[in-house]
Amino acid sequence: MPFVKLMKHNIYYEDHGEGETMILLHHGFGCTEMWSEIYPSLVQAGYRVILYDRRGFGRSERGDDFMEFYTSDGFRPAAVEELENFKRELGIGKCHLIGQCEGGVVAIDYAAKWPDQVTSITISSTQCYSEVPVEELNRQKFYKAFHELDPNLQRKYTEWHGKDVEAAFNQFRTYGGEYGRDFFDIRPVLPHVRCPVLILYPDRSFLFSVEQAVALYRGLPLGELMVLPDCVHNTYEQEPEEYIRAVLNFMQRQKSPRKRPVRLTCAA
Repeated sequence: MPFVKLMKHNIYYEDHGEGETMILLHHGFGCTEMWSEIYPSLVQAGYRVILYDRRGFGRSERGDDFMEFYTSDGFRPAAVEELENFKRELGIGKCHLIGQCEGGVVAIDYAAKWPDQVTSITISSTQCYSEVPVEELNRQKFYKAFHELDPNLQRKYTEWHGKDVEAAFNQFRTYGGEYGRDFFDIRPVLPHVRCPVLILYPDRSFLFSVEQAVALYRGLPLGELMVLPDCVHNTYEQEPEEYIRAVLNFMQRQKSPRKRPVRLTCAA
C-alpha cells in the first residue's frame, strides 16, 4: 500500500489509470474507500484518478495531537496545505478536483489559493454557509453515537477507519472538521475561484437544503448547478451512475467549450 510522508504523518493514497489527473477528496466521515463505485469508471474514461486519505482518516496517521488539531482554527487551512504538499510529492501539476461535502471545501479553498493549479472542480453536497454554529447543527443532525448506529453502518465505518473507529466517529459527528465549530461561510472565498465548478446537489439531503447549492452557484463566477431528484446526502452512493455521468459530461464541456448564456441574478 503506498504512503507518502506529509508534515510528519504518513498519508495513504491510491493512483489509478493514465491521462488528465483527477484528485478525489472524501467527506468528513470518509476515506478513499467511499469512491469504490466512482473511480473505476473515471479511469475507464481515460483519466488518471488519485485518491488519498486526509490526515486522521482511513489508513492515514492521526498523530497524538489529532483531537486538538481537528478542533483548531488551523484544521481547514492545513487540509489545503496538505493537498499542495501531496501534489508536489507526486509531481502533479494542474488537475481536476472532485470533493464530496467537506472535500468540496478543501477543493474550493485550494482553487482560491492556487488558481493556476486547478482545471475544474466538481463538488457535491457541500455546505455554503451555516445559519447556526456548526457544533449545534451536528448535535441536531448526528444525534446517534457510534454504538447506536445500524450494525451495517458500524461495519462499514470500521472497515474504513480501523480499530479506533468509535472514538473517530464520535469526534467527527461532534465537531465540524473543515466546517469548523462556529458559524461557517465560504461565500467570501467563492469569487476567487476562477475555474469552472460543477455543483451536484441532492434534493433530499438530511443535512443541507438545496438553497445551499443555489448560494454556491450564485457566488462562483463559472458555476454550473445540477440538482439530483429523489436523492439523499451521499450522492456518490445512492446515484453512482448519475454522479459519473454528470462528472464526465462536465469534463467534456471543458474540452469543447461553448459560449455561456448570460446568468440572470436577482437584485439584492
